[in-house]
Amino acid sequence: MLYIIGLGLGDERDITMRGLEAVKSCEKVYMEAYTSLLSFGLDSHGLSNLEKLYGKSITLADREMVEEKAHHILEEARHSHVAFLVVGDPFGATTHTDLVVRAKKMGIHVQIVHNASVLNAIGICGLQLYRYGQTVSIPFFTDSWRPDSFYEKIHSNRTMGLHTLCLLDIRVKEPTLESLARFGLVWFGLVWFGLLNFFLLVLFIVDAFFFFRGRKTYEPPRYMTINTAIEQLLEVVQEHQQPAYTEDTQCVGFARLGSDDQTIVAGTMRQLQMVDFGAPLHCLVITGNTHPLEEEMLEFYRCRT
Repeated sequence: MLYIIGLGLGDERDITMRGLEAVKSCEKVYMEAYTSLLSFGLDSHGLSNLEKLYGKSITLADREMVEEKAHHILEEARHSHVAFLVVGDPFGATTHTDLVVRAKKMGIHVQIVHNASVLNAIGICGLQLYRYGQTVSIPFFTDSWRPDSFYEKIHSNRTMGLHTLCLLDIRVKEPTLESLARFGLVWFGLVWFGLLNFFLLVLFIVDAFFFFRGRKTYEPPRYMTINTAIEQLLEVVQEHQQPAYTEDTQCVGFARLGSDDQTIVAGTMRQLQMVDFGAPLHCLVITGNTHPLEEEMLEFYRCRT
């Protein structure tokens, strides 16, 4: 049996009673640790609080484990009860859908336990959930990679007068450029030596194995802020003749949504760029046409600077 259990958005106390009962019944418990975070992040003290409440040892499952080694988790679920804990709701990320599909194809029974997600918790600002259009993700720009596929979706939403939820990039356990470069050299060598001599190819593979063993290095974790997201959004819009938004467009910024110290500020893009929203996670809503009741609610969060 594979349980995929939503943890909600705040801390260890946000799990549902049904979810807690499921965790306690499992022999093995994994916690997905890269598409989102609880309020304590990956802090060992916070993880210890989870283990104390749940009465179980928890194994952190990073991107590499979930996307490349999921078969180990699924093999365990063939013969025992396994819990896979997800911040928010289990179906807030496509990776979890993929895990369900693979489990069902293997004949493993899957039980889902839902919980609060950013997709419904944003309702706290007063913008009505049925007035949202397509959700978009804003990735970190680099010197050589500046994708803007999200722009057309924002433009479409605003044309229809709909709000847009922007989910901001999270980079956890991303390989360094040096690691990727070494990996590329290995594959070049495999092809080159393979063409020359099969025996040399075998020697090269063995040598590469020992060279890379224990040498994988990763970038420090990065979490996009609302300030960075707006900076990138304004950079992208300059490349379009009919802008979908400007620095005077009304938005709502959220930080640590669902936690005791959550921050919610409504204002223009220009105003929100000047706000210190504090620790992650952040998300941003670009407002569409607003109802008078929505406006009345937004006033409680309005930026006064």
